[in-house]
Amino acid sequence: MQHSVHLTIHPIAIAHTPFSEKFSIPRQPGLAPAAIAKIELIPPYDEPLALEGLEQVSHVWLLFHFHGVPSTQSEHRLRVRPPRLGGNEKIGVFASRSTHRPNGIGQSLVKVERIEGSCLWVSGVDLLNGTPIIDIKPYVPYADCLASAYNHIAPDTPELIEVNWREGALHAAEQQSQRLQQEVIALIEQCLAQDPRPAYQKHQPEREYGAQFWDINVRWRYPTATSIEVINIVRVTVDTEGEEQ
Repeated sequence: MQHSVHLTIHPIAIAHTPFSEKFSIPRQPGLAPAAIAKIELIPPYDEPLALEGLEQVSHVWLLFHFHGVPSTQSEHRLRVRPPRLGGNEKIGVFASRSTHRPNGIGQSLVKVERIEGSCLWVSGVDLLNGTPIIDIKPYVPYADCLASAYNHIAPDTPELIEVNWREGALHAAEQQSQRLQQEVIALIEQCLAQDPRPAYQKHQPEREYGAQFWDINVRWRYPTATSIEVINIVRVTVDTEGEEQ
């Protein structure tokens, strides 16, 4: 029997995060505590009353839309290749947290930092900047934390790799941290230590990688298979025609 049920979901907030692109975003929430985001409620929910009571809650679930994934890439996809399994092994889409989902809906458990008017500040986010939030729910420890729960696909926290800095890059990061009033060094280290490379990619010491955090372009390489060297930090500027330099 086929059911023709159509749903319309409207965002209730927009997430403002440090992540300007998908590459290097933590693969799960909570892995980068320095990743601070402002969850800004939008009309008609942009009233402090909507957040009343959350000052008594330490963590919330954010339900959101994977707006950075084209729907054509996720449509009718039944199996995916999780990075946790090396990027080559397939499992069912509903056994994973892949961004390629039938309805493009994700969820993240994040820590509440503070409330300012109709904005909720949270940490440990794994969301692309501009992500539409479709719901916010309080974490309930007795119901959400199950001592008997298990996941044999991802049983442990990913092993971290060493992150080192070139002297000039570290100095530049310190300057950007002062300018942005953000934990730039901590965020870069927490994200890169999770090794954002595709799991199936072979080690290439001479290859450079890059990602943008806020308006900062970060470049790094892998001197060894288990270490990273941050080699350059440059602020991204925009010319008069709106093109990045």
